[in-house]
Formats: sequence, C-alpha cells, structure tokens
Amino acid sequence: MSRKPDWVVEKERARRAARTETVWLFGLHAVRDALLNPRRDRRRLVLTRNALDRLGAAVGAGGLEPEIVDPRVFDRAVPLDPASVHQGAALEVRPLDWGPLAEVCAQGEGAPRVVLLDRVTDPHNAGAILRSAEVFGARAVIAPRHHSAPETGALAKAASGALERQPYLRVPNLAEAMRALRAMGYVLIGLEGAAEATLEDAVAGLRGRAVGLVLGAEGPGLRELTRASCDSLARIPAARGFGSLNVSNAAAVALYAAMRGG
Repeated sequence: MSRKPDWVVEKERARRAARTETVWLFGLHAVRDALLNPRRDRRRLVLTRNALDRLGAAVGAGGLEPEIVDPRVFDRAVPLDPASVHQGAALEVRPLDWGPLAEVCAQGEGAPRVVLLDRVTDPHNAGAILRSAEVFGARAVIAPRHHSAPETGALAKAASGALERQPYLRVPNLAEAMRALRAMGYVLIGLEGAAEATLEDAVAGLRGRAVGLVLGAEGPGLRELTRASCDSLARIPAARGFGSLNVSNAAAVALYAAMRGG
C-alpha cells in the first residue's frame, strides 16, 4: 500500500481536530446568550453560586447541569487565561456552523450587506465588528480561516452576545469568497485611506444593491490581491485631513453609510 502524501495526512488530521474542537466562552453576557442559542452545541457549564443566580432561567434553557465552584478556585476549574474577566461563568461549546457562504449571504430581508475582514486578527476588534454588523443588519461577517480572529471567549465577550446571532464565516480563501459574492450580485467596496473617492460617493447610486464592505488590518491595510478583488476603493474622510479610525470603528461607520446609501 502506497503511503499518503504528507499534505493529505495533514489535511485529514486538521479535519479530525476540527470535529472535536471546543471553545470556552466566559462572562455573563456571552454565556447567557450561548445558553439561549438553540444552534449551540454545549458541553460543560461551570458557574459560581452568584453567577448561577444572575443567569437565572438561561441555565435551565441550556440543558446542562451546572458545576458550581467556589470563586476562589474558579480559575483552576476551567482552562481560561488568568486575565479573563469571567464573572464566575464559563461554558464549553463547539464552534458555530452557519452553513455555506452562498446560503447565508443570499437570505434575509432588505438590501444585503456583508463585511469582509482581511487579516483582522485582534479578537476585540472582530467582536466589536460583529456587534456593529448585528446592529446594522449585515448578513454576515466574513474572514479567512487563517490569519483572522478565531471564535474564542475573548471574541465572544467583545461581541457582547452578537456572536450567537450574527453569522461569522471563516472561509478557506478570501479572494475566492469575494468572487463568489460578486457572482451573487454584490458590489465590493474596499476601505482604503488613500482612495480618491469617499465612502459616501462609493455607496451613492447603489440603492437596493447588495454591498460588501472590505476592511484590512490596522497598519498593513488590504493585501494586494484583496484590493484588486474589490470593485472600487473608498475612504472615510477625516474632518481635518489626517488621522485614522480603529478598524472596528471604521466598520461601524461604513455599515451606517452603506445602510443610508441603500
């Protein structure tokens, strides 16, 4: 029997690992929303007595018998970073599966909006973007599987519950996802500080059209291939001609502009 190539072995190993991967969510908001989310595959719930009282009926809805631990030993009961602000609540879950990109981005009411993130690895930024995407009714936040913020407890806490309701799709290849969206009728606008057009100009005339807002990491911005895959580039103008926004703030401004323009 011939030996499998190394890349095949590695791919199979990665698939097996993905099937058994779990994530620890922490903090009252993140844990409550995950307990109430019927899409969640929940494995283990660890609470202090105070957290149990504060979560109330959500614990019963989650279908897990909570493990009650003393606050003084909570950090030893669950594998969380010591700096995590857990508020005495931690929940082990499987990552969410939202389904194929085409299905998620083609469904829903109103003019579709999606946010695409190019190498945004900070979980706090990604969580804040998910929160804004939910507020402004985006169909999905899309990021590459590698070099992006994975679904973690820190991201869930920053999203303040939005992770449970706002699709977060991590795709194998961002450029291919952009091509698929364009084939679905999306107009892709890349946020670039040096662009000639303003965001307001870019969304003007797109009323009723599907729009994808593409944002890069702070500092390096959009990669060359990502930039080339956009239909147009636009900037968020600064009142005094200089300065820049945090990527999560830029996403919120862009989503608001796209909502007004559409």
